[in-house]
Formats: sequence, C-alpha cells, structure tokens
Amino acid sequence: MISQLEAIYIDKHYDLVVECKQGSKKACYELYRLYSKAMLNVAFRILGNIAEAEDILQEAFLHAFNKVHDFRQETTFGLWLKQIVVSRSINLLRKRKLEWAEMEGDELENIPDEVAPDDDETQYKVAQIKQAMNELPEGYRVVLSLYLLEGYDHEEIGQILNITENTSRTQFLRAKRKLSEILNRKGIKQ
Repeated sequence: MISQLEAIYIDKHYDLVVECKQGSKKACYELYRLYSKAMLNVAFRILGNIAEAEDILQEAFLHAFNKVHDFRQETTFGLWLKQIVVSRSINLLRKRKLEWAEMEGDELENIPDEVAPDDDETQYKVAQIKQAMNELPEGYRVVLSLYLLEGYDHEEIGQILNITENTSRTQFLRAKRKLSEILNRKGIKQ
C-alpha cells in the first residue's frame, strides 16, 4: 500500500478531490467530466450493455460523491472510483444470476498484452475483436474483460466475482477459445 503522501503525488486530481470534499459542485462536475468516459467504458466492458453501463456510471458517481469524505487518498481517486464501478457492475451481474462453469485442471494459455494500434488496419482489427467479445456469453466476457482489459489477476477476479481462482482461469480459457471461434467464423485472422 502506498503512503498518503505518495498518493497525493500520484493523484494529479488531488486538489479537485479536496475541493469536492469541501462541497464544491464545480469540483465534483470536473471530476465527473474527467473520469466519466473511462468509467463508462469499464462498466460497458463488464456488462456488455450501454444502458446498464450508463446506470452503473451514475450510481457509482453518486456513491463516490456521497462518500467522498471517507476517501482517504490511500490510492488515487480514479482507482477508488474504478473499484466502485467494477463492484457495482459485478453486483448487477449477480442479480442476473450469472452461472459459472467449474472445470478441473489447471489449463491456462497466456495471451500477450494488448498491442497499441499503430495503423488503420490494426485499429479495425481491434474494433472487430471488441465486437466479437460482445458476442461472448456474459461469464466469459466478464472474466476476459477483467483479466485482459482491467488488469486483474485470477485471484482478484475470484474475489470480485465470488468464485474460485480455478473457475476464473477456466472461464478465461473458455472465453479465449470461444472468442477464437467467433473470430474464425467471421474470417478475422488472429
């Protein structure tokens, strides 16, 4: 865990958070403006539904602003807010009674980190892959998104989703295979 002084140094929006704690609506709006797009993307990648992601975004900011006095700058405001968005998104999925498949074995293939788009063709392929991810079953999409896009490891995913680490690995492996099938069906080279 980082010290409060390190967090202040890291969090470039520290002053806005302080002003927000003092009741500045302008500071709250500025924090919303700075973080809303990124947090909407986080929620959308987990939920796969823009309307639900927008609802989660609003709920998360409302919660954050109501609890901003409890925020102690032990992490950055963005990380704190992201944890709220992920938690609320997962809770919504739980309400849908998401079913997880348990599989024996420790099979896990490593996927290289995302490659930064360097040309139009690469950007097009990234868009196609994101579109194909939306065709995955919810459980697969959530684990794949949390692991590849949000940077959580399988132990953290297990804790977030209240599943075993092995189940997270299994869902990840199955998601990769299913995504590969979808991409092959669409004629997208991997």
